[in-house]
Amino acid sequence: MKSTHTKWIFLFILALVWGSSFILIKKALLYLTPIQVGALRIIITAIALFAVGFKGIFQINKEQWYYIFLTALLGTFIPVFLFAYAVQNIDSSITSILNSLTPLHTLIIGALFFGFPFIKKQLLGVLLGLIGALILILKGAEINPNQNYYFALLVVFASIGYALNVNILKKHLNDLNALTITTGNFVLIIIPATIILWFTDFFNLQTIIQAKSSLFYLLILSVLGTALAKTLFNKLVQISSPIFSSSVTYLIPIVAILWGILDGEKISFVQFGGGFIILLGVYLVNRTK
Repeated sequence: MKSTHTKWIFLFILALVWGSSFILIKKALLYLTPIQVGALRIIITAIALFAVGFKGIFQINKEQWYYIFLTALLGTFIPVFLFAYAVQNIDSSITSILNSLTPLHTLIIGALFFGFPFIKKQLLGVLLGLIGALILILKGAEINPNQNYYFALLVVFASIGYALNVNILKKHLNDLNALTITTGNFVLIIIPATIILWFTDFFNLQTIIQAKSSLFYLLILSVLGTALAKTLFNKLVQISSPIFSSSVTYLIPIVAILWGILDGEKISFVQFGGGFIILLGVYLVNRTK
């Protein structure tokens, strides 16, 4: 019973934190490029994690490092850049709704490649989710002709990466401490992120001064939205199932849409309908009976 309560508490905390992440990315992009936002997010998060979890990485054995690398690449490194480019080109609220495809991809990938079971109702959920995403993208392109909805595909690719990540975590890293996994991820990606940042124009005093407000939002995003949240998420995967863990993505849009509306973003009735269809699909995916 205690584990059941804990997993729901983790789920709602993650929804609140990650739901706020999209507007923080949007604010960080005011004075920074998507590449800079992605790289700095990794670097700041790594520094925060090393301060509290560096000793834990010595618990990781050689075989586990391979899976730590895969989860770092698919669950963090690639998605942070994809989301930064997506939020720069389409509304942050729409990005958050498309991110709700993660549980659907988790089911498909888990069943096809990891041997996790599924039922027919869950397959119906997958179909509904895909239909909802298509409605969301097509209607968004219609009512926001100034936004490039091809960038919505980046969110879809990121959600596939998240789905692979959560299945790998459950299958191969379930017995490893959650903080250790997260710290290990960032041990592997801080150097490439630093190299990427070096080849931008960030290391310029004028750029840094101009971007101070963006850096503030990025600091919050990195410490809470990445370091803390990823550690909680890794723990959630261990005490629940991959599909339950990834279902946090259908609570995230509620928070993200509220932030988006407060920031002046508009969402149509049809888009709400598309979002509802995605959430219905995810609900069915989470049905196990």
